[in-house]
Amino acid sequence: MRRSGYIFAFLAVFLFTPVQQKAAWGAAADLKDVVATLEQGYKALNDVQADFSQKTALASIKKEQRGSGTLIIKKPAGAAAMFRFDYTDPRQQIVSNGKSVWFYLPENRQVMVSDVTTLLEGKNGVTLNYLTAMDRLSRDFNASFAGNGRDKKGNYVLQLIPKTKNQVLAKLHITVAEQAVDKFMREGKASEPFPVVSSVVYDSFGTKTTMDFSRIRVNRGVSNSRFIFKIPEGVEVIKR
Repeated sequence: MRRSGYIFAFLAVFLFTPVQQKAAWGAAADLKDVVATLEQGYKALNDVQADFSQKTALASIKKEQRGSGTLIIKKPAGAAAMFRFDYTDPRQQIVSNGKSVWFYLPENRQVMVSDVTTLLEGKNGVTLNYLTAMDRLSRDFNASFAGNGRDKKGNYVLQLIPKTKNQVLAKLHITVAEQAVDKFMREGKASEPFPVVSSVVYDSFGTKTTMDFSRIRVNRGVSNSRFIFKIPEGVEVIKR
């Protein structure tokens, strides 16, 4: 089923591009500088809104699925992160208020409801949390540069291997904005709460999910009401 492929892709990440060399780069940053740009920046992240485009290459059937839409993530102090993914292509929604997660498939007239605590148990915790928990990158991952460490625009590309092995997330590439790293090196502190340009998630079966971000807006004071999902009338509710 085409729609279920997108849900698996989301669960396999919480969800971002190959590395080529740029002709002229500034002074290269050390690995620790790039990691610090992510970790320190994320400590100041309260919420983020962005457009995204998603591409999943399914190794088992040699098929590619594409999607796009908007996302909102909020990190309340002392509480679980809340998130909302509104896919415009294909139409579907994934919403969490920090306690429950709703997967709405309008075409199938189905809503799947899961408990966040259950989803985050054990090895799935790192998988589902990576976009909201980069301030704890060093705790959860072994970090190195992917390839030569830069993409064709000069952004830095980290390769992150989970310290706890699992089938869903075998390897993760995070592309970090060059400007954010340069600013960290000049000022000695991170000032960009969400310096992530894109990410690529690999599972143990060879499936690769890429997500690219655009129109990123941070710390705009997103209301909790954006993470309330009202189940439409007449749809099948499946609890997991």
